[in-house]
Amino acid sequence: MAGLCVHPAGARLVAALVLVLGLAACATPGPQRIPDGGNDFIWPVEGTLLSAYGPKAGKRFNDGVNIAAPAGTPVRAAANGIVIYTGNELRSFGNLILIRHAGGWSSAYAHTEAVRVRRNQRVEKGAVIAAVGRSGSVACPQLHFELRREAKAID
Repeated sequence: MAGLCVHPAGARLVAALVLVLGLAACATPGPQRIPDGGNDFIWPVEGTLLSAYGPKAGKRFNDGVNIAAPAGTPVRAAANGIVIYTGNELRSFGNLILIRHAGGWSSAYAHTEAVRVRRNQRVEKGAVIAAVGRSGSVACPQLHFELRREAKAID
């Protein structure tokens, strides 16, 4: 049953997200061992892991994790940063929030409802930025969460 809730990421959708995050980050290669830039990231929501980072059936790949939680559960900023995007132009992701962090890092929060931040807003680690929802192409309430360094998805 949990399989019905997994985000069906398609190649076009992933390419579009990479483009959005690539524009937000500096395009310099990172070192072999990637430091977190002093961000000390936290999990944005408590819940059940639906889909881990990595390859999936059907030649798909999850650039983040999908976490099931009750609709309305607070979603928190993983680290201090500046909101660089809020919107739903990437329809499969539904309501999407992108935050730029120190050290070339960025985080993405998808399928949210009740977005509580706006573009160019500074946020503190742990601040409520949205609520878990069912926006986009998902069958149950969940959060799709990604961390990227210089536009490259990091596990």
